[in-house]
Amino acid sequence: MNLEQLRAFATVAELGNFTRAAEQLHLAQPSLSRQIAALEQDLGVELVTRARVGSTLTPAGESLLPLARRMLADAASVRRELDALAGLRRGRVRLGATPTLCVSLVTEVLSEFHEAHPAIELHITERGSRGLLEALGGGELDLALITTSGAASTEKFTVTPLLVEELVVVSSSDAAPLTDRESLRLAEVAGLPQVVFSSTYDLRATTDAAFRAAGLSPRTVIEGAEMDAVLRFVERGIGVAIVPAMVLIDRTGLASVRLSEPTLTRTISIARVAEIAPSPAVGVMQQTIIRTAATLAARPEATMRLA
Repeated sequence: MNLEQLRAFATVAELGNFTRAAEQLHLAQPSLSRQIAALEQDLGVELVTRARVGSTLTPAGESLLPLARRMLADAASVRRELDALAGLRRGRVRLGATPTLCVSLVTEVLSEFHEAHPAIELHITERGSRGLLEALGGGELDLALITTSGAASTEKFTVTPLLVEELVVVSSSDAAPLTDRESLRLAEVAGLPQVVFSSTYDLRATTDAAFRAAGLSPRTVIEGAEMDAVLRFVERGIGVAIVPAMVLIDRTGLASVRLSEPTLTRTISIARVAEIAPSPAVGVMQQTIIRTAATLAARPEATMRLA
């Protein structure tokens, strides 16, 4: 006796007709008849009386029906509980990410995750890495995608490096290429009109430090913009910008060239509170992030690698 046989029996009992029951169960009628016959053989009693105009339950069938319905209901309840435990049907994920990751990696991750698990509530927080760690430590987030210099885990947080990503120089794809070489030196970039991020961006601190170390003063035309605005200004040809390579995903209005002397990189890491075990839904999200990062790193044009 199995659940499929019990479901077939309960459907025939409810509809009183093998043909309609087979249609509802998306089975061929002979398959349905075989399931009922196998159930009767297993139990050693006749359950359904077949007639040309329909079917009725025998006394044994009448006795089995409430038990069958209870077993099917219990099985459905178990399935719901296991689905919830696996993070498939219920749950919530509070994910934080830096602005540059929200327009790149996070977009890819959430698209895949929501398609597979549409019932999971998703809450997104966009801040700099320091603010994200504060929110994580304060219980406001389950996971945080941050940029680090490859820092190891601390007592408070488990920090797992995912990708090492190059910073590139982007310009409008409608304008003439910045160079016919594979890369531009930082000193050459300093002389180009630049659209510069807000001082709250981790990326701004990285580029400012690189120019200072090289004794360079970049030529700035717009300063203080957020990520989406920077990319739009560059697409319009107002200036160039130094951005993570990943933000070029699906941005046909931008062209890029690699940086050299020095090459600038950042490490993308996933962080969570060390002493708290992730919920099933959070665990599924973490695996989705890791898998998506690996997929992006494997692209032929990618200027990033797994950490």
